[in-house]
Amino acid sequence: MRQAIPIDVPPARVSIFANREFRLLFGGSSVSAIGDQFTLVALPWLVLKLTGDPAALGAVLAVMAFPRAVFMLVGGAVVDRMSPRRVLLGARAVNAACIVILAALVLDGGIHMWMIYVLALGIGVSTAFAYPAGSAILPQLVQPGQLRPANAAFMGMRQLSLIVGPTLAGFVIAIGAHHPAAGALPDAEGLGLAFSIDAVSFLFSLASLVLIRIPGDTQPAATRGGIFASIATGVRSVWADVPLRAFVLYAGFVSVFVGGPVQVGLPVLADTRLNLGAASLGILMTANGAGMFIGSFLSGLGTRLARGRLGIMVLCFDCLVGAVFAGLALVHTTRDGALLLLGVGLLEGIVQIAIFTWIQQRVPQAMMGRTMSILMFTFMGLGPLSAAAAGALLKVVSLAGLFAAAGLTLTLIALLCLASPQLRSIRTAEPRPAGSPGQSGSL
Repeated sequence: MRQAIPIDVPPARVSIFANREFRLLFGGSSVSAIGDQFTLVALPWLVLKLTGDPAALGAVLAVMAFPRAVFMLVGGAVVDRMSPRRVLLGARAVNAACIVILAALVLDGGIHMWMIYVLALGIGVSTAFAYPAGSAILPQLVQPGQLRPANAAFMGMRQLSLIVGPTLAGFVIAIGAHHPAAGALPDAEGLGLAFSIDAVSFLFSLASLVLIRIPGDTQPAATRGGIFASIATGVRSVWADVPLRAFVLYAGFVSVFVGGPVQVGLPVLADTRLNLGAASLGILMTANGAGMFIGSFLSGLGTRLARGRLGIMVLCFDCLVGAVFAGLALVHTTRDGALLLLGVGLLEGIVQIAIFTWIQQRVPQAMMGRTMSILMFTFMGLGPLSAAAAGALLKVVSLAGLFAAAGLTLTLIALLCLASPQLRSIRTAEPRPAGSPGQSGSL
């Protein structure tokens, strides 16, 4: 059984924002996170306007997800062998280039589906390295006892971007919508502007990463063997940690059976049932982000009320989330969909900070990149692959049936997993005062 990592608590009055490197990372990531929301709204809308086919949207998400799934574990191994800052800088530069090209093609009117597939492939490869690198940087910038407030700050920022970004993106696309000439792409001007805003936002992230200095830049980790040997070591490490292994497997099931249908279902819902078009999609995503933003502030209270029983709290909340997702089958107005997704986001926000902090405190820094890549693989790699299946499934089942099946499946999985002692044993780590003797034992 893996031993617990001592958690030092810094002086209560020392703010995480007193740390220059943290401020740089937080500032650049904040601007970029808002920009990302423009692409998250514009890309599915672009595919639907070009094809009118949910299966095509699922295929684009799968093309983006396949290289991400293939290279995610490689990315984690690379991060543990190199500076995570440099890996993230390179990955975001590639991502920015893809978005710039996408914006130019849309504004020029020369965009075709094969181009979207190629750019989606590039975005997928770059994010395979960006996600584990971004997750591995934070523990190098702050003390272990500051991980919870640091994660809370980033989670709050990301959810705030979900509040601001999708609504702005939806209205930017809607305002730029004109009656196109014959054969022209609908909403082309608004879509091109949305992609352009995301491209500009990348400049802030790239600038902050250039300025940040972390120990990993000058003190690279000692490595043995090749990349694939490093990956195998990471997989064995996660597999040997029974509670962590149980959570990763659970997250994988949720991503496959629920993540894909939701990624495809929400854009189709906005396009076929709701009356504001792209603005409706933006409002739905904003409502979910607002719920997560509120939930991030309630995370500490939630874990205290659950008496640190993090595993049980996650499973109980997912039972409720599944029921709410099933309720999307009955939604025909933007307001009702937004209210349901607000509730989903609230529950998700409460548990996410606690889960990420638990992992970061549990895993040695030398294994952080590989561990986070395995976790991100379950969310970012498997979900969009199931989105391709969900898009094809919409040819034979109704949208209501897709939402009902996805939601009830999540509830069923969570209920069954409540019988798992490995998941029920997951508990939040209790910080100890700085300077006290280290202690070890099973988590």
